[in-house]
Amino acid sequence: MRPPANAALLTALAAMVAACQTQAPATGPNRAALPTMERVALGANACWFKSGDPAFAAYKLAPELNSFSGRPRILLVHKGSPESRPLLVVQAEGSPSRLQAFGPMMQEPVAGRITTDVNRWSGGNKACS
Repeated sequence: MRPPANAALLTALAAMVAACQTQAPATGPNRAALPTMERVALGANACWFKSGDPAFAAYKLAPELNSFSGRPRILLVHKGSPESRPLLVVQAEGSPSRLQAFGPMMQEPVAGRITTDVNRWSGGNKACS
C-alpha cells in the first residue's frame, strides 16, 4: 500500500525544516567574576603550590573569593607572615569578567608566567605550565 502524497510531502518538509535549525552554541566556562576566580584559585593551588614549584615556594595562597565588593580575588603573601602586604593580587570583576593582576611580583621575571597561567586557567584550561 502506497502512503498518500501529502504524507510524503510532509515528511520531506519536516526533514528540510530540521536541517535549517541552528545548532545550540557550544557552551564554555561561566565567564562571571566568581567562577573565573574559582578556576584561577584552583589552578594556582594545584600548579604553583601543591606541585612544589620552586618559583612559589616562599609564598602562600590566600583566596578571598567571597567578596562583597564584587571583586573576588586571590592573594600571594609571604609564607612566614600571611598578615603582611600581598605580593600579588589577582582579581576579577563583572560578567564577563575583567581580570587584573598587580603587586610587586608583577615586576619580577615570573610576571609573564603568572599572566600566562592566569589567562589559561580563567578560560577553563586546567593545565600547568
